[in-house]
Amino acid sequence: MKVSNEARDGLCPQRLVLEHVTSRWGTLVLIELLDRSYRFGELRRAVGRWGGREVSEKMLTQTLQTLERDGLVDRDAKPVIPPRVDYSLTDLGREAAEQVRALAVWTQNRLEQVEKARRAYDEVRETRSRTS
Repeated sequence: MKVSNEARDGLCPQRLVLEHVTSRWGTLVLIELLDRSYRFGELRRAVGRWGGREVSEKMLTQTLQTLERDGLVDRDAKPVIPPRVDYSLTDLGREAAEQVRALAVWTQNRLEQVEKARRAYDEVRETRSRTS
């Protein structure tokens, strides 16, 4: 049975918005749009620079539509030839993007400590598995 967006949103609205904002591509789109508005192709390339992995057109389209529906992204289609569509953050989107960017900066600044903790954890687990 297919659940409508409205019915699904009613299940846990906060969780769904959090999933949209913190999704793999949602986070990167929000961070990129903090600097300026982008056309679709420009945004796709900019997001791809983050991890060396390119976002597909389909996934970027879905991500932008989801963020637009949540009121975080504005889609401005200009009636010119050739067609021009620009994506930018709304005020709400800017607020969310600043929070996400703060977490990204924290991650970058603390990555060495996280990696050290991971190594220590893995060593303990490996030692336990050898003695069991």
